[in-house]
Amino acid sequence: MIGIFGGLVSLQMRTEETSMKASRHIAVGMLLASVAAAIGLAQLQTVRAQSRTRAETSAEATKRIVSAAQALLATLDDAGRAKVQFPFEGPQKARWSNLPSGIFQREGLRIADLTSTQRDAVRTLLTTALSRQGYQKVEAIMQGDEVLRQGEPANGPGGGRRGGRPGGPGGGVNFGKDQYFLAFLGTPSMTQPWMLQFGGHHLAINLTMGGSQASMTPSLPAAQPATYTIEGRTVRPLGAENDKAFALINALDNAQRSQAILPYRVADLVLGPGQDGRTIQPEGIRASALTASQQAMLLELAREWAGIMHDAYAATRMAEITTHLPDTYFAWSGPTTNGSAAYFRIQGPTVVIEYAPQGGVDHIHTIYRDPTNDYGARFASK
Repeated sequence: MIGIFGGLVSLQMRTEETSMKASRHIAVGMLLASVAAAIGLAQLQTVRAQSRTRAETSAEATKRIVSAAQALLATLDDAGRAKVQFPFEGPQKARWSNLPSGIFQREGLRIADLTSTQRDAVRTLLTTALSRQGYQKVEAIMQGDEVLRQGEPANGPGGGRRGGRPGGPGGGVNFGKDQYFLAFLGTPSMTQPWMLQFGGHHLAINLTMGGSQASMTPSLPAAQPATYTIEGRTVRPLGAENDKAFALINALDNAQRSQAILPYRVADLVLGPGQDGRTIQPEGIRASALTASQQAMLLELAREWAGIMHDAYAATRMAEITTHLPDTYFAWSGPTTNGSAAYFRIQGPTVVIEYAPQGGVDHIHTIYRDPTNDYGARFASK
């Protein structure tokens, strides 16, 4: 099989394709800016609206995701359906972690237990529910766990066995791309709220849907190793997050840095697994104190998390984050030279993002939350 369940296929080609598309988006943006000067804001808005007519709407996206979920269910027998299905309200909702199997017990369908047809159906569901960039990120995280399982060199001495945990058979801890679990909370529906939950070591995707609305918080995309080589290609599952953050902190002047950099060290996630409902005081520099270009860099950094889910939902999410940008903070802890281990946080009225290296640059935890809409709280209770 092709993809996360049959090997990492043409990841570099897809990465290059993504880069080419990003360049085209930049060029289009520059063109629209020129158009704005010539025809005015109102006409520019019309041009933008017309450019979106071919994009899939959130209602259409929901329909395709529900259809893919139902197609997966059709491949399962009664025992399989019993494993994958949970009540929408219940303990399964908070049953996610960055820890590997053998330390943390997950419930649901385990990839290792599925037939090739069922694996195909899971892959179709994930590629439908997530953006192309989001699926590539998930695939790269899982392939990194396969590097851990095989104990292959990832990035220098020590190989794939990070943190002293046994990576081989009989060690009591299970790594690898087959050790990921899928669960449905509630019945996949076009109208009623339900959740697609997918995760394993260093990955927890919690996508709550309700009609044409969707929330992917809380979710935990992480990486260990953060850099590895496969078939001669270097893969960095969270490379864009790292590079964009260092670019932003180094774009600040001295006065801005003095506000952004925290006077103490942050070593791990503050609002990670098990911290549902907890709130913290915003720290760092307020986005209103940033220049327009720095604000754009902050938004592009946030997009690395908000853009994991399907583009139709991600667009709405980014519009929401942009609306609250003046009240959003950027905080930093650690060195400011790229290649160093540094923590950062983006925190606004509807978003909390944390990036936390674990003792070095090759083991990264991140968390993505919305204090107003974790688990679809704003629409799932209606």
